[in-house]
Amino acid sequence: MPDIKVSAEVQDALADGWAVVALESTLLAHGLPAPRNREVGGELEQLVRAGGAVPATVAVLDGVPTVGLDAAGLERITGDGSEVLKLSVRDLAPAGALGRTGATTVASTAWLAARVGIRVFATGGLGGVHRAAGDEALGGSDGSGDDGPPAGLGTVSYDESADLPTLAATPITVVCAGVKSILDVGATLERLETLGVTVLGWRTADFPGFYLPSTGHRLDWRVDDAEQVSAVMAAADRLGTSGAVVVANPVAEPEALDRELHDRVLTDALAAAGRAGLRGKAVTPFLLAAFHRETAGRSLEVNLAVVRGNVRVAAKIATAWAKDRGNAA
Repeated sequence: MPDIKVSAEVQDALADGWAVVALESTLLAHGLPAPRNREVGGELEQLVRAGGAVPATVAVLDGVPTVGLDAAGLERITGDGSEVLKLSVRDLAPAGALGRTGATTVASTAWLAARVGIRVFATGGLGGVHRAAGDEALGGSDGSGDDGPPAGLGTVSYDESADLPTLAATPITVVCAGVKSILDVGATLERLETLGVTVLGWRTADFPGFYLPSTGHRLDWRVDDAEQVSAVMAAADRLGTSGAVVVANPVAEPEALDRELHDRVLTDALAAAGRAGLRGKAVTPFLLAAFHRETAGRSLEVNLAVVRGNVRVAAKIATAWAKDRGNAA
């Protein structure tokens, strides 16, 4: 596999100890239509800069993992989506060997960013354990392309995102809005605990649900500012723990989906997916399409609000981390 290419700006920032925030590219390549995806990509990078940090959007271009896209690279990733693959960690080697271009998921972005020394990463939501995992129907993936193989239980399938085991072995701080409510939130939190991934609530003790600021699942740890997160990161380093720190940042209430609408759409969509016998990777696109349709596109706007909020928090954390290391962004 080719070496990881790091942009000159990101390389200089890392060498000097400045604040850097990694950004994934799957949202841009597969989550938004052109040309809005290009506009959002530039907007997110600008938000990082406004927060005093250097943005590092991650993707694979012609087989080369690239940390810190230039304008031409961003143009390619946000162009014709049919030629841009969705690449998890397992896909990096074949993509490299075959010279393919692809957008990186949460798992592969975290892994590549950590490999070059980036300690903070902003995304929308994590993948997790799918609802009804272990059942013959609706036992599918989170749709991120990060799904594991069946668990060897005959026709029964157990799927969880590769985000979870990847984060368990990757020393990076990920700012997210929890996991999408279409996943099994409780089971996902249990897996994160089992895998040794630290979860902190950003100014909350309630795990957020992406479209919603609260899932009703209580968290053990709450942080109220970036300096506290930086202190947790430093303590993890001193202890030698190897996993990620997840900072769960709830979407602001005015920007969230209406809870009654959310619950109705989710219930109806899950029932429709069950009647259709959907499973595996077909489940999540079906559910997300139902959300987009039944909320008249509001779910996509919430998605973007979530990412913007997470980017702002990530820039604060990266800046505090750099300052605590004796540098300023």
